[in-house]
This record gives sequence, structure tokens and C-alpha cells, in this order.
Amino acid sequence: MLVFVCETVTGGDYLGSEPPGSLIAEGLMMRDTLIGDLEDLPGIRVVTTHDARLPAPTRGTSTALRRGDDARAVWNLLAEQADIVWPVAPESDGILETLAEAFRARSRRVLLPDQATIALCASKWRTAGALAAAGIPTVPTWWPDEVPADAAAPFVVKPDDGAGAHDVRVLAALPAAPLPPGLVVQPLIEGTPASLTLLCQNGRTHVLTANRQHVSRRGESFRFEGVTVGAFPVDAALAALGARIGAALPGLRGIVGADYIATPEGPVVVEVNPRLTTAYAGLRRALGVNPLAFVAELIRDGVVPDLPHLPPAIPVEVLP
Repeated sequence: MLVFVCETVTGGDYLGSEPPGSLIAEGLMMRDTLIGDLEDLPGIRVVTTHDARLPAPTRGTSTALRRGDDARAVWNLLAEQADIVWPVAPESDGILETLAEAFRARSRRVLLPDQATIALCASKWRTAGALAAAGIPTVPTWWPDEVPADAAAPFVVKPDDGAGAHDVRVLAALPAAPLPPGLVVQPLIEGTPASLTLLCQNGRTHVLTANRQHVSRRGESFRFEGVTVGAFPVDAALAALGARIGAALPGLRGIVGADYIATPEGPVVVEVNPRLTTAYAGLRRALGVNPLAFVAELIRDGVVPDLPHLPPAIPVEVLP
């Protein structure tokens, strides 16, 4: 079985410019971990691409791309040749949604949530609405001109389609001048930044790990400094939260992430990432098993096994 792994940041999406430094380390870790986990499964070979200015993966077969190459054309060709395509890309600027659509036109098996779910999760505003409608505690998310008059500061202002902590600001008060288009406003929720790593398949959702996110605040900005995978035990409340997220977004598929704030009153969901997240780089070490052994698309006979009772995760630090 041939799997094409397409990690866009390191794979050639920035051939004409400098790759964003904040994302390179995370992209390399996710790419190399995913390729290694795939090739450790029986009968699987991996192909990928890499920006020639960056290190090639140590496993799999990678094509080096240089300035002047058409990365999308190369990716489309590899998607046609592979049995399975596994994209890893940010939701911002429609990158993941557009990539998934192009690959689905060329491959029957693209390991991502369905198109409607990718589009929904790319919008903080739409995601918050869908989760709140399902009764899931969610950070209120408003367009700037819809912030309630009695909403308490400070506020978090971020791109509606942003990824991670990029361009996220904390404001003591909203400015009198209109904010630029495409931004949403949320109240700053006090608590511990955290995330769930979820395995979604055939309408079932399993919480693989609950992770602590290391996010520092510097003035108005946030900085992502890593994640402790398996930092928290997956108790009944977190298992139930994962199941409710899966029920609210039934198009989720594969291994995805959900960010939340751990508060004294319970978890409050911030967003859902319809793709691998940085936590994946420590997932196998935390669980003690290869998590891809339970991904439906990688099972040759098509029978999805019940997830075994896994031992408690061992906390693993993943630092970009």
C-alpha cells in the first residue's frame, strides 16, 4: 500500500518565499513522526516531498522541490499514484480545504474529515456555533460588531480562519475604530490551555490523550512553546466531551485535535482542528503503541477493531 504524505509547510508550499519559521519545526516533527509510524505498519510505503532548503525525512521516499518547481502539480501526480493521501496543512486561507478538494478529485482515499467539516472547522465562528448548538461548553465567539455590550474584557482577537497562536492578540478593551475584516472576538477564559487528541472513525470518537499546551503571553501576543502529550488522565468527563464533539461534527475522521481551556467548572472548547496537530509527534511514545494501527483506512481487511483498553498515557514533552 502506497501512502502519500503531504505536509505543506515543509513540503514545498513556500518555494517562492521563506517558510514561516514558527511552523517549520512543528511541520518537520509531524511529517517525520507520521512517516515513521506509517512505515512501521506491515506492507506500507510512503512517498512525500520536501523543500530542498529543509532536511529530507529519514524514512520514506521524498522528492526535493526547488524554486521554480510547481509543488501543487507534483502533489497532484503523487496523489493519483498513491493508494491513500494524508494531507497535513493549516486551515488558514482555505489551504487545507482547497488541498483536500484537489486530492479528492484524484484519489478515492484522502485521510481527512469530509469537505463540509473541514470548511466548518476552518471558521472559529462557525465551529463555536455548531458546538454551542450541541450543548457543548464553548468559548463565545463574536464578529466585532456583534460583541454584547455587557461582555467583560479582556478580549482575545484572532483571525476567524487562523491556525495556532499566529496573529492572536489580547486586548484590554476593543478599539473604537473598526477591526479589520476576518477577525473574531472572544472573552479571555482563565484556565489551563489544553487539547484532546481524538480518533474518529465510523461515527465513533475515542480520546487518545489529553494534553497540556504550553502557551505564554507576552504583552498582547500569545506564543506556543510546546505541548505535554498525555499530561492529564482521560477521565469520564473528557471521554464524554470527546464523544460529544464527535457527535456534533460527525464528518470528523482520522486523528484530529480539539483545543480547550481546563477551568474549575470543567473544560471549555476553543476550537477543533480537522487534521493532525503537533501533539501527534509525541502520541506513540505517550501511548506505548502505534496509533495508526487503529486508523480504519490503513486496515487491509476493512474491519475496524474496537480500540483496546490502553494503559494511562505517559506524559511526553514535544517542543518545537
